[in-house]
Amino acid sequence: MGESFIQSLFAARLGGNNFGKDTKIYKFEKIKRAKRAAIAAHPGVELIDLGVGEPDEMAFPGVVDTLRVEAGRPENRGYADNGIQEFKNAAVRYMDRIYGVKELDPATEVLHSIGSKPALAMFPSVFINPGDVTLMTVPGYPIIATHTRWYGGEVFNLPLLEENNFLPNLESIPAGIRKRAKLLYLNYPNNPTGAVATLEFFRKVIDFAKANDIIVVQDAAYGALTYNGKPFSFLSVPGAKEVGVEIHSMSKAYNMTGWRLAFVVGNPLVVAGFANVKDNYDSGQFIAIQKAGVYALEHPEITDEICAKYKRRLDLLADALNSAGFSARQPRGSFYLYVKAPNGINGGRRFATAEDFSEFLITEKLISTVPWDDAGSFIRFSATFIAKGEAEEKRVISEVKKRFSELNLEF
Repeated sequence: MGESFIQSLFAARLGGNNFGKDTKIYKFEKIKRAKRAAIAAHPGVELIDLGVGEPDEMAFPGVVDTLRVEAGRPENRGYADNGIQEFKNAAVRYMDRIYGVKELDPATEVLHSIGSKPALAMFPSVFINPGDVTLMTVPGYPIIATHTRWYGGEVFNLPLLEENNFLPNLESIPAGIRKRAKLLYLNYPNNPTGAVATLEFFRKVIDFAKANDIIVVQDAAYGALTYNGKPFSFLSVPGAKEVGVEIHSMSKAYNMTGWRLAFVVGNPLVVAGFANVKDNYDSGQFIAIQKAGVYALEHPEITDEICAKYKRRLDLLADALNSAGFSARQPRGSFYLYVKAPNGINGGRRFATAEDFSEFLITEKLISTVPWDDAGSFIRFSATFIAKGEAEEKRVISEVKKRFSELNLEF
């Protein structure tokens, strides 16, 4: 059958007439294929997945029970549109209780989203015109960059380097880029580096945003997952609400990944712009899920328990990696260890990139990881591997340590 006329009608942003013809295999698809191949080649050998970027356990019973009850109530069956007031009120109380952010208006300064990913996808449609620039930290979550390009905007990457504590160097941005920039995307605690932002850094961000008329979108998906001190919000810094918003997700802090619930909070005009676009995309998350979210926000001790588990696992994992020659340190936030990839095996195979090493690990040792080559060659190990209870955690990490001990890595 000849090529359909449909092939010529795809939007340029998706490749136009070349849509579907790109033979490039993207990183996460490569990882999935490599996992399947490794399992097939080594039947009976346990594949240890340290690459998963989502919680390994389901939401806590109180959250699930709330959903069960609320889903059975007929008043919750309809469209939620831009969200129920109870969830907005709970989000404001949560920001005060956990982050010390005061004087938020639940009517105008907070709005729910069907997960943080759609919120990030929508912000370029609120602000980006052709030729405008989004400042994007790399490595990072690319959604806001993808949609910036779809609207004819440009993306200027800010590398997160170890020597800069994985914080972007705002002074390095050329004057011409600053003049055209409208959005600055930040993500702290950071995926994949595990870095957290400092008060000094956020003050610099606010000054930079004011001086250059740039809106800050701070993605706090891992905001409550911190291990050394109290969780820290961008909005707790004086002046932050004048320049931007923060996005908080229920996925990581409450094991609610598939529930798709988040909230955007901060500058009322930015929130209003987001609300306008959102109203043209969706009709809101199921009210029963929002009410389960209210229960979660009112029980932050759930996050405390989750953090304790991840900290325990990260300590074990760091020890296993360091025994093999890596330089792994407990992150200050998130559930990731981000370590330099080795150069090769002493007297043997060389690794030109982190992706090379990651492919070797899964093929030869059945350990799945995520490579990053955006700003140096690094490997991300996640503490969200499948293990029920502390004894099983220790068994899995012991097996990881054993498999690494069989290598003689060179850094």
